[in-house]
Amino acid sequence: MRYLHTMIRVTDPDATIAFFELLGLKQVRRMDSEKGRFSLIFLAADEDSKGEGKRADAEVELTYNWPAEDGSPAEVYTGGRNFGHLAYRVDNIYETCQRLLDGGVTINRPPRDGNMAFVRTPDNISVELLQAGDPLPPAEPWASMANTGEW
Repeated sequence: MRYLHTMIRVTDPDATIAFFELLGLKQVRRMDSEKGRFSLIFLAADEDSKGEGKRADAEVELTYNWPAEDGSPAEVYTGGRNFGHLAYRVDNIYETCQRLLDGGVTINRPPRDGNMAFVRTPDNISVELLQAGDPLPPAEPWASMANTGEW
């Protein structure tokens, strides 16, 4: 298992990037989704960075959800909603989820795609699990398992 990133939701990406730059982090990757109306901006310290465009050893992921096209106000995050999740890459997402399930952990977002799952800690902190390398082929019971609760 390898620690990947911590995600936080932001309302002003430029101001947040400037803040983290003051701490010594730099942008290493960015993805803007017109269809999904969001931006993902990954920052890392020099010691963790492997260069522009490459996944760093440890990152902060800034998630910016764009305002609605209809002009309605952007999301406001309260009660800790601005903290998103911890993320770990795992060697086999199905084996990891089965081990967690066998240990009494609810799989909130099952790995239907063979690539991504979400679980929560006892304190309800979301943890994203990502398959190392290419996604595994869809497999049961995961492929038909529904989401449970929030993730």
